Amino acid sequence: MTLKPFSDNFADNSTDSGFQFTFFCDLCKEGYKTSFITSKYAKKKGIMRMFTGLVSAATFMTGKYRAGYSVRRGGDAITGTHHGKSPKWHKEHESAFELAQNEAKKHFHRCPKCTKWMCENDWNEQEGLCISCAPRVNIEVAAAKSKKAIDDVYAKASKTQVFDGEIESKQTLCPACNKPAGEGKFCNNCGASLDLLKCPKCGAENAVGTRFCGGCGTGLES
Repeated sequence: MTLKPFSDNFADNSTDSGFQFTFFCDLCKEGYKTSFITSKYAKKKGIMRMFTGLVSAATFMTGKYRAGYSVRRGGDAITGTHHGKSPKWHKEHESAFELAQNEAKKHFHRCPKCTKWMCENDWNEQEGLCISCAPRVNIEVAAAKSKKAIDDVYAKASKTQVFDGEIESKQTLCPACNKPAGEGKFCNNCGASLDLLKCPKCGAENAVGTRFCGGCGTGLES
């Protein structure tokens, strides 16, 4: 049996107990899963009882869902994924596939420009083309206005002074060895204390060992 799909971008979810297919949008890759069709041959063989215990109820859901579901893609179905099934099953499968296509095609449009099949979300009804070939003008206008607004914000910010402090690098010199002492309480080089003496007169802070206040000249006790 050779399946002749309206779109090669589909997956075959069929099992021994019935038939179901998912057709995907060529642009956004969202899928439409068709209604589940129970196999009459399987019901006669009593397979349905075993199938109920093995397959999740999610298999029977119809409608749209995100791509990524573990299914057999269209190419596999065409090249014989269901090899070994009975002739009766294949005959039912072919009929079910035809019904599934008729159901799915109602939810897709074929773009006359790029010839791809698009879902409703990716179809520009006004132009009769997919949104890849003919983007929706109102959406493009809104996007362009938003981008321009953001560009204006950055342009305005680049001309605005937001920092008025002094840019300088300071180092604490050890009063004992006169080398950069680091940021701790003791010098990284000689271990001398880096605690500051507060001037009793003006309140200025001075390094330990300083004899006179650097702010007012008052004598300091070390």
